[in-house]
Amino acid sequence: MKTAFLFSGQGAQYTGMGQELYHTEPIMKATFDEASEVLGYSVADLCFEASETERLNQTAFTQPAILTVSIGLYRVLAAKGFRPDAVAGLSLGEYSALVASGALDFADAVALVAKRGAYMAQAAPAGSGKMVAVMNADAALIEDCCKEASRLGIVTPANYNTPQQIVIGGEAAAVDEAVALLQAAGVKRMIPLNVSGPFHTALLAPAAEQLGKTLQSVPFHKMQVPVVSNTTAQVMEAEEVKGLLERQVMSPVRFYDSIHTLKNLDITRGVEIGPGKTLSGFMKKIDKTIAMTRVEDAATLAETIQALQG
Repeated sequence: MKTAFLFSGQGAQYTGMGQELYHTEPIMKATFDEASEVLGYSVADLCFEASETERLNQTAFTQPAILTVSIGLYRVLAAKGFRPDAVAGLSLGEYSALVASGALDFADAVALVAKRGAYMAQAAPAGSGKMVAVMNADAALIEDCCKEASRLGIVTPANYNTPQQIVIGGEAAAVDEAVALLQAAGVKRMIPLNVSGPFHTALLAPAAEQLGKTLQSVPFHKMQVPVVSNTTAQVMEAEEVKGLLERQVMSPVRFYDSIHTLKNLDITRGVEIGPGKTLSGFMKKIDKTIAMTRVEDAATLAETIQALQG
């Protein structure tokens, strides 16, 4: 039975994430300490203290926080003898996947995603655009409506989460026009998202450019297990990782196609690693034949260990 580890993306953060295992698993605490040393502030305080909640939700802090929690949880599993046959992540989670694959050192990843978050926040400040989840609509229809609405500005699909949920994003006027066109075409359910910026759209081009320059000095290693790219939904080749990470910031996340690729790698079981259960929810809509568990606290860790041993 082949297992994929799937890593949480931005938006899954909450105050207290990772706290329980931080106090019971030494490798979890060591991961937080390593991140704090790299970043120059306490990642434990950022994740655990209610007074830090506002900062935790700022992109430049959210990204290293989720990465730290995710890799801490991954290391807990790895220390107990569990390793994946393949890995993937949702947007930011791709960096956790690369660390888990051996391609990227954790310290380098933490520094990198802190910069990535800052670049993204600068490129698309809060209120600069919007994102809307379009439910139960054909992808081709969504793409056509975005194309027509783009006469008013940037609007494109940003996240192909499940066949039933595709998120569009871009400049507010253009997104509103796409929503109106979709309503006219009979789409009944669309949900505005409370996000800090229209990520994975062309509005993030300045962030992609800055990230591309930063990536040039970051060392990458040979991957020990396949990593499925958000951008292409294919297994990454070592020589294309930096280019894909640069493109990923402003390109749509092709999550459900990535799951089909994992299925083609004979994956029959998935473990969501990181805060929340967003990916487990997506998987129910994408492919129910892949058995899912998750790890974010002591209870889910115990359940996952039992499932993996079975």
